[in-house]
Amino acid sequence: MMNTKEKDSQYIMHTYGRYNVALKSGKGATAYDEDGKKYVDVASGIGVNSLGWCEDGWVKAVSEQANTIQHMSNYFYCPQASNLAEKLCTLTGFSKVCFGNSGAEANECAIKVARKYSFDKYGADRNEIITLNNSFHGRTVTTLSATGQDVFHNYFFPFTQGFAYVDANDMNALENAVTDKTCAVMLELIQGEGGVNILDKDYVQSLVKFCNEKDILVIVDEVQTGAGRTGKLFAFQNFEVKPDIFTVAKGIGGGLPIGLCVCGEKLKDVMSPSTHGTTFGANPVVCAGANYVLDKISKPEFLSEVESKGKYIEEKVLKMDGVKAVRRMGLMIGIELKDGDAHDIAAKCVENGLIIITAKSLLRMLPPLNITKEEIDLALDILEKTLKEN
Repeated sequence: MMNTKEKDSQYIMHTYGRYNVALKSGKGATAYDEDGKKYVDVASGIGVNSLGWCEDGWVKAVSEQANTIQHMSNYFYCPQASNLAEKLCTLTGFSKVCFGNSGAEANECAIKVARKYSFDKYGADRNEIITLNNSFHGRTVTTLSATGQDVFHNYFFPFTQGFAYVDANDMNALENAVTDKTCAVMLELIQGEGGVNILDKDYVQSLVKFCNEKDILVIVDEVQTGAGRTGKLFAFQNFEVKPDIFTVAKGIGGGLPIGLCVCGEKLKDVMSPSTHGTTFGANPVVCAGANYVLDKISKPEFLSEVESKGKYIEEKVLKMDGVKAVRRMGLMIGIELKDGDAHDIAAKCVENGLIIITAKSLLRMLPPLNITKEEIDLALDILEKTLKEN
């Protein structure tokens, strides 16, 4: 009889390089594999399990909704979705929400909103979107096209047209790239997959001001930085700007698939029936979980703890042998190494009982936002031990 790993190898497309672990259960920031081995998790399913594994209140909210109505089509009103949209708009000062199932879907929606706004106001030829080199916006053909990394622009030709790319933190490059075809600029304020690269605050503020003056929409991709990850509810609040559109996914669902495209007043009526949609968008069970997550993480004292935990981790990690630098905002953390391959070290960490991931040449930590000090200390002990073995 085949075990989990053997079945995976035989029946699942090999689109991911996996660690040699089959996880079975978890609670908080602690997980166990099928053999009963214990792991401390500072990856959160790549920033998804924002409240850790199986947090009691989240489980209760999801379970109760699943026992009430598990799905309805978007031809009907969904109280859980309406409540979530109201909370998001009230907390951020934005106006309307469109529901999807992933970050890629949310970004796809944002691209469509930007292009339709410009089509309605300026005509069909104003449709180009500028993104940043080293960005990552998703794995659909269009969001791959939006991604500013050549390594992703292969195999799946023809890619969606209408994207241009410039280096981050270079306003001259951005201004020179703008043409009469430009309708939007799309960016991550911290390039997560690109290496936890934190954009310069002055650059971001200048970019938003420049775009606002030219009626070029600003789309901020908060798929990884949103939902409290950076110590604010959304990263754009740390940069003291307000985009026209932001997208959020991953952590706001707490472990269930969700993607949200959120727009301001200027764009609230751009989309109309049949211009966008998805079967499972605004799923009541998913929204029940997201409502619970948002209620927890939006509290100022909770967000303050996110920042203090991140600072504690940074201070400890900087003292470790083999660490060159730390890139951090809140609990979004990149560890630059003096030597060694980050992927090999991450795999060794997993062998030693620490679930950690990478970003380019860095180790990357996206721990549960409610991780305890005891769990942090245990995770850092394993990391330090592993670095010494390198």
